[in-house]
Amino acid sequence: MLTVSGAFAGNAFGADVPRGAEVLGIAIGGSRAGAQDALRTGLAAKADQLSAPVTVRVGSQTASVQPQDVGLNIDVDKTVDAAMARARNPIATVFGGGAVPPVVTLDEARLATALAPAVQKAAAAMTLPGVTFDGTTPKPVYPKAGQALDSAGAAAAVRDGWLRESEIEVPLKDKAPAGTQADVDRMIAEVARPATAAPVTVTTPRGNLTVSPKTVAASLVISSDAQGRLSARVDAAKLRKAMGAELAKVETQPRNASIGGGDGTTATVVASTGGTLVDTAKLANDLLPVLKQTGVRTVPAVIKDVQPATTTGELAELGIKEQISSFTTYFTGGLESPRSKNIVQIAKEVDGAIVRPGETFSLNGHTGPRGYAEGYHDAPIIMDGKLIPGVGGGASQFTTTIFNASYYAGMKDVEHKPHSYYFSRYPAVIESTIMYPSLDLKFTNTSPYGVLIDTSYTNKSVTVSMWSTKVYDSITTQYDPKRDIVEPAKTVLEDGPTCIATNGSQGFTQDAWRIFRKDGREIKREKFTWRYDAEPQFVCEAKTPPQTAKP
Repeated sequence: MLTVSGAFAGNAFGADVPRGAEVLGIAIGGSRAGAQDALRTGLAAKADQLSAPVTVRVGSQTASVQPQDVGLNIDVDKTVDAAMARARNPIATVFGGGAVPPVVTLDEARLATALAPAVQKAAAAMTLPGVTFDGTTPKPVYPKAGQALDSAGAAAAVRDGWLRESEIEVPLKDKAPAGTQADVDRMIAEVARPATAAPVTVTTPRGNLTVSPKTVAASLVISSDAQGRLSARVDAAKLRKAMGAELAKVETQPRNASIGGGDGTTATVVASTGGTLVDTAKLANDLLPVLKQTGVRTVPAVIKDVQPATTTGELAELGIKEQISSFTTYFTGGLESPRSKNIVQIAKEVDGAIVRPGETFSLNGHTGPRGYAEGYHDAPIIMDGKLIPGVGGGASQFTTTIFNASYYAGMKDVEHKPHSYYFSRYPAVIESTIMYPSLDLKFTNTSPYGVLIDTSYTNKSVTVSMWSTKVYDSITTQYDPKRDIVEPAKTVLEDGPTCIATNGSQGFTQDAWRIFRKDGREIKREKFTWRYDAEPQFVCEAKTPPQTAKP
């Protein structure tokens, strides 16, 4: 009779995978090399299963995670090594290896990134400590514990549950800020209140300036880092904006070289000039300790020479000499409407931007947030399929305008997204929406010349022109017929300030071809395709009160 101990003695520390060993139903018994080959071949046959999205539950939310996005994979070598370790088990030696769990690899940081949107919706947000201002009065923002993803626990759960569970639940953990209520109260007493108690005099070689309590409140930032540790600083950009009228008394603004006039074939260059500006970065740094003082407060400021961002010579070196495209869209209301004001605001911010050869222009990156503090107003935006009031409404019209200008200038499309509904004021397919920071407009200058973006507006329209050196004779658009047309449905909404009635529009799919011509012939064409949803006909009606039964 063969005993287990005898069998083990004859096979101890063998170099083979036990017979009968399998991973996910793939037989791997035999030599190490043979087991590795068998496992790789078997996994290749299961490619669809291994690449299928993984459903992960985070609290009340679920997320669909692509394995390749988070490094979710099976380590063949380590899995085979784990199976070989069973050869040291006398039971496995005699009776076979059985099922061997795969060794799963996963990038914990990439998993956390993939789950971040679901975590944001499911987890109670942590309130970080800080101080805000109501006018010049400091208001405390006290810390409050919240929840965050347990990254290590989530990674372990996904590694363990992958290929075994239809839905994997990952844990959240409590997370409290490092700062306390006492820290906030101390910051108000020691910094915020003294800071706004009286003005500060700024001395310069050209005369004194005043930093009023209102200016201090607008530029003093008391906030926390990601862990909730409080700190105070004077924001140089906010200080410059709040001190605008005061700074104008002693500053001379530099002027960038720009394009003026021209007939679309040649450009008139407006020469650049240098300027002298207060060093607000240094002033902001020097101002902070002074704000904590009482009594008469004074701080010196430095005035420095500043060169323009774009000089006359640079325009010439970059080959910016003629208009290569121009596109105009028209306002839906007068120039004084909030929507039109938003369009003009973003146009002013972009005017004069230069995209050098090989550079990618990002509209969100150029303007930053477009909120009330940046001069934007409430106007209609599309949210969840409906038009509602939202800050910055109208920015999409400018986005469409600059997208078309870049399109007809031959720029490479990097990122854009057309509207979900078709608007007849824009060219079908060749248009774009925007939403900071989630939706951006980006294009790359693939030409050997620089591109200057020139914006202008009237009381009826906004125009974006691009100046450079022409690479193509012409760029045009050719449309294929609309297809898959869907008629709009009628939807009744409760009347109120957030209800905006619409006439509705058809849904359809359409292809647009960008055609490049040079030396009298077509040299290439690019296809753009978009599917527009049918916009419901939204009707705003007063809510009907419930009927009361008569006795």
